[in-house]
Amino acid sequence: MSVHDQLSRLGITLPPVSVPAAAYVPFVQTGKLIFLSGHIARKDGKPWVGQLGLTMTTDEGKAAARAVAIDLLGTLSAACLAVGKSLDDVKRIVKVLSLVNSTPTYTEQHLVTNGCSELIGEVFGPVGAHARSAFGVAQLPMGACVEIELIAEIE
Repeated sequence: MSVHDQLSRLGITLPPVSVPAAAYVPFVQTGKLIFLSGHIARKDGKPWVGQLGLTMTTDEGKAAARAVAIDLLGTLSAACLAVGKSLDDVKRIVKVLSLVNSTPTYTEQHLVTNGCSELIGEVFGPVGAHARSAFGVAQLPMGACVEIELIAEIE
């Protein structure tokens, strides 16, 4: 099953690439690697604001990380198209790095990040198995609850 068929089966429509909020580009390709800039969680088109362990539960954070994964896939699709490829040409999701806006005592950043990792696994199958880091941070841009970046390899 193609990646687009899998997305369709999951009822996911990929969004267009978000306009950067600062002085950076959404993605950079070098060789066969595509580096996606960090994407913050959005809800109803606005930053999904909150702090895990204070104003948000782990399940809410996981839903936010899943939403970030959908945005990342939209950007990855655009990056692939920019070089004449598609998501079906992704050879491997190499790495996911997740920053979770959380209190000093919150310790479930890894579970929040599963919202992203699990969706990527569902969409790409074995190609989606990736290395990962999940960090708790004191704050994120615009008060967002989660920010995630991704590295992928294309054929």
